[in-house]
Amino acid sequence: MEALTGGVSSEIILVEDGGQRFVVKRALAKLRVRDDWFADTGRSRVEQAYLRVVGALLPSCVPRVLFADPEAGWFAMEYLGDGFVNWKGQLLSGCAEPSAPRRAGEALGVIHRETWGDAAIEAEFATGANFHQLRIEPYLETTARRVPDLAGPLLDEAARLQRTALALVHGDFSPKNILVTPGRIVLLDAEVGWFGDPVFDVAFLLNHLLLKALLHADAPDAMIESAGIFWTAYAKALGAKADAAFEARTVRLLLCLMLARIHGKSPVEYLPEPLKQRCVVEFVRAHLPHPPRLLADLTAAWREGLRQL
Repeated sequence: MEALTGGVSSEIILVEDGGQRFVVKRALAKLRVRDDWFADTGRSRVEQAYLRVVGALLPSCVPRVLFADPEAGWFAMEYLGDGFVNWKGQLLSGCAEPSAPRRAGEALGVIHRETWGDAAIEAEFATGANFHQLRIEPYLETTARRVPDLAGPLLDEAARLQRTALALVHGDFSPKNILVTPGRIVLLDAEVGWFGDPVFDVAFLLNHLLLKALLHADAPDAMIESAGIFWTAYAKALGAKADAAFEARTVRLLLCLMLARIHGKSPVEYLPEPLKQRCVVEFVRAHLPHPPRLLADLTAAWREGLRQL
């Protein structure tokens, strides 16, 4: 058995048993962050259900579940082998698989489109309490307490998310949970799965790309362009539902999440410099009260702000 690196919410073990290799994942009751952050380990069942649903839609985009002990909060899935690399690692290095943002946008658009308004999936993923524990409280509500001058729009967005139910949401659609090769992407870590507002997944991924542009502030264009490629591919796959209102909600939530990754319970580890943290906070302060309605306008403003660092 070999412990694998992963996120803050689970233990992940690579098991070699004779000729078999597989990965075992166990949900933690207390997440590995500085703040006290607890969550129901029953989210392991949510992740397995998400892998089953998405596996039926896009078999190549998720690992196969091999066996599980739902009561104990763990399951085993196929080991994909050494040909895959983690997209986050590539982005941190500044040299990423060029097809990844397009493939990620296409896959997410299909998942949202094919589950939109599905009553059976809505019933199975009525996981609002889990989503609140893992996303609303640690990201939006905690940030509202820590940045009180922006508490109004942050709490408004938290309330709006909790009353919106449109499609199946991954909940942690982040580069760290996407494995890539030149011809394929694989989505991992769906324990926050929820039937809610698909804007959350879109804004969550865009947030990571824009923050990586800040990390590489001396040459941010590749990361900002990746955000545009992802959005264009996603909107095309989703279709008519990616309308002006959808894009405006995406921009507003994106600004909230940018601030949350500085002042929430899960701050990004790669922006420790006070100057870069202030850059994010002041950018959000300038735009969240009256957000632009187009993503292109927001990314243009972000690019201009990075030039001034």
